[in-house]
Amino acid sequence: MGDHESSKLDHENHLLLDQPLLQLPVELLRKNLRSARFEVEKDGSFVKETLKKTATDSVNGRISQADVVKTLDSMIARMRGVKRKLTAFAEEENRLHRHEEARAKHLAELYTMYSVDDVKYESWSRTRLDRLLIDYLLRQGYVDSARELAQARGIELLVDVDTFEQMNRIRQCILNGSVQEALAWCTAGDTKKELRKMDSNLEFMLRYQQYIEIVRTRSQTNPDEALAHARKYLFPYKSTYRKECYNACGLLGMLPQYVDRVDMYKELYSPERWQMLADLFTSTHNSLLSLPPIPLLHIALSSGLSALKTPACHSIHPNAAAVPSHHTSLSLATSVCPICSKELNELARNVPHALHSKSHVEPDLLLLPNGRAYGKARLEECAKQAGLPLGEVKDLRTGDVYKAEELKKVFIS
Repeated sequence: MGDHESSKLDHENHLLLDQPLLQLPVELLRKNLRSARFEVEKDGSFVKETLKKTATDSVNGRISQADVVKTLDSMIARMRGVKRKLTAFAEEENRLHRHEEARAKHLAELYTMYSVDDVKYESWSRTRLDRLLIDYLLRQGYVDSARELAQARGIELLVDVDTFEQMNRIRQCILNGSVQEALAWCTAGDTKKELRKMDSNLEFMLRYQQYIEIVRTRSQTNPDEALAHARKYLFPYKSTYRKECYNACGLLGMLPQYVDRVDMYKELYSPERWQMLADLFTSTHNSLLSLPPIPLLHIALSSGLSALKTPACHSIHPNAAAVPSHHTSLSLATSVCPICSKELNELARNVPHALHSKSHVEPDLLLLPNGRAYGKARLEECAKQAGLPLGEVKDLRTGDVYKAEELKKVFIS
């Protein structure tokens, strides 16, 4: 009964990690719809106003018939441009619907399995691991490797290569010292309005960096360009970003060769600001699309390590995490806890311990002098395999040998 309960699948908890799998296409669909609506409203308003003005001027005789025809032709050309944009939005919507359908089908397959021993579960979990690996590769910037893995496994519809490829391209542009691509992303469609709802400071910080670069190279540009930029993009937000606006004013009055003498202004010219802006863009991009701030692989690995970790894995005993010595037989080595292994012990040091509502212990527990407890039958079997004299036992973990009279009986209360 216990084995059956432990192998039974808890579908709801099992899918907690897969929420972004369904959520991201939905967020992209919403963003696509908002962008399409924005284009329709913008160009629709322009055409209506132009048409109204043209009709009024034509009735009043203020423009000629040729000008009316020319204006109508320009409106028709503009609406054709809107049609092309809406066609692209429709194609993107169909693509996202295919992604959503494939992902819903993939997650629905889990509900046809009721145990981790099911033969179909191994294939499903392998696909899930591939998805987590691809997500990790995409977040680390290895887009080509992620794309090839997705194609090799046939799971292109279950991953979001294009979304992360765009993010990594913009992030790399920032690291290369350019904010134009990030600013274009901030102002595309109604993204600007969504960022304001989030109280994001990304656009302001990008404009601020633009100003810093203009001031840095002011000897090569128009001296009034920096002041014009500050008046247009920085000073309207001086109530919110008072410190940055004050620093902008002070930076304008200081020559670049003297900036290093003042720490406040020296920091503004630091190359580390580009890394800060890249990280700010990444976090804002993930928040806007409801993506976790860290790779899903890290979350899964942390959960798995925590599920296996016990207080004994990092106890005060010096040999707590030691692997069996060469004197320990192979059968004893297989009993080593995975978290206590050399590969995982340090990795699991800072994760929380598992919460176990049920405990399973061996019968006839005996306590060794070093504080470890094992079942009597297992100690006797291992001593026999190790060829120890009668009345001696060996610690399964450390290989230390003790007399039988040194052992104490353990009673669970």
